Amino acid sequence: MSNSRYSRIVILTGAGISAESGLATFRDKGGVWAQYDYQEVATPEGFERNPEKVHAFYNMRRRNAQTVQPNAAHRALALLERELPLIAGVGAEVLVVTQNVDNLHETAGSRHLVHMHGELMKAWCTYCDTRMPWIGDMSSATVCPTCSASGGVRPDIVWFGEMPYHLEMIASKIDAADLFISIGTSGNVYPAAGFVSDARRAGAHTVELNLEPSEGACLFAEVHHGPASEIVPTYVDRVLDGSV
Repeated sequence: MSNSRYSRIVILTGAGISAESGLATFRDKGGVWAQYDYQEVATPEGFERNPEKVHAFYNMRRRNAQTVQPNAAHRALALLERELPLIAGVGAEVLVVTQNVDNLHETAGSRHLVHMHGELMKAWCTYCDTRMPWIGDMSSATVCPTCSASGGVRPDIVWFGEMPYHLEMIASKIDAADLFISIGTSGNVYPAAGFVSDARRAGAHTVELNLEPSEGACLFAEVHHGPASEIVPTYVDRVLDGSV
């Protein structure tokens, strides 16, 4: 059995981990918000003003997300989830908290996973509060299969001004973590940008794995910069062999 130092790992992932699979980031030069006005396509107010424009934006993103595959970074995190209990003992766990709305973590094999900003492959009926898998296009004419009403189905995405999902559970897991890793995130979107401070207060070792230093890089005890598909598998191997 390995002498792995860590048994309760929380991993935050952002757009940078999916960029190498071909999905655009958001805040970089040339990213999604450089091409689209988020107030028009990613706010409740924008949806109320022009639902068809919002649907067209998310229909495009949903179709794009179904054309890509997980990369080595996604697969490494799934491997860590599978292997850690075998080397660190029963009760060891890895939780991936993703800001991403794609399904690449699931496709790679991650099972202990929460989407704090929602999921492209789900719809939410605001009339009957049903959330459901959804892989096709949607529009204002889309009929909810549960309540049979049209006009209330929208992407199950957390828009600007809305509360991220699962925050209470995430906070409890960070409070119990002995290792917190942030991967591919800009470090300027709250509440996720504050997770490293929460982890530090809880006594966890904190690590940034990012293409370049995030805005909060100085808050981490350890930083490694480079392409996610290279640095994430390398770090996962070190966690599993007990060398970190």
